[in-house]
Amino acid sequence: MEVEIIVKSNKRIFSEIFYSRIVNNIYYDSLGFSSFYDNIDGNTERKKYRIRWYGKLFGEITNPTFEIKYKKGLLGYKDQYKLNSFIMDKHFSNKTISHIIANSSIPKKIKFILKLLTPTLLNSYRRKYFQSSNKIYRITIDDNQGFYPIKNINNSFLQCFHDESVVLELKYKTIYDEGSEKVTNEFPFRLTKNSKYVNGINKLYGLQFCTINII
Repeated sequence: MEVEIIVKSNKRIFSEIFYSRIVNNIYYDSLGFSSFYDNIDGNTERKKYRIRWYGKLFGEITNPTFEIKYKKGLLGYKDQYKLNSFIMDKHFSNKTISHIIANSSIPKKIKFILKLLTPTLLNSYRRKYFQSSNKIYRITIDDNQGFYPIKNINNSFLQCFHDESVVLELKYKTIYDEGSEKVTNEFPFRLTKNSKYVNGINKLYGLQFCTINII
């Protein structure tokens, strides 16, 4: 992969630190897609709710976690809670997810919030992991993205939208923010805002947004 060669050519000497694996997510949102529009509008404080697991997308899912990903300005962090194993197949439904959440160790306050949300998107992609020789900076490279709509019932998962784009993300502690430019300046890439959830929702539902100028 050309992107991988460029990463390994960086003066910070990035090397692969983990085997590549498949990342799978079920995203939650409100009926009005408030999480989607919070991202589109660039709200500085927002949350993203999802179920995540690694490996095969369908069949018996082991070691899944429920995550709340927080974004405050340029800072991001997440809370994680273990979930029981479940089966991902054509019988998967909102009732299945509700049962998984109800029998988890997720705090009651969050369980109540989830009752007001609904699963909107299933996505899957391959991820590779790299780390600089000084162990300060980490890079992930994601490709082979696939997006599936999730219905309340009767999920055949036959409808899949593929995205051939490659996503590179640089990760580090805030105290090393100043030095991060020396890493990114060596890349011949244009830095842009990216959200797999937003991309997936646009592909599946074709949601549009516009800006209205009030004079």
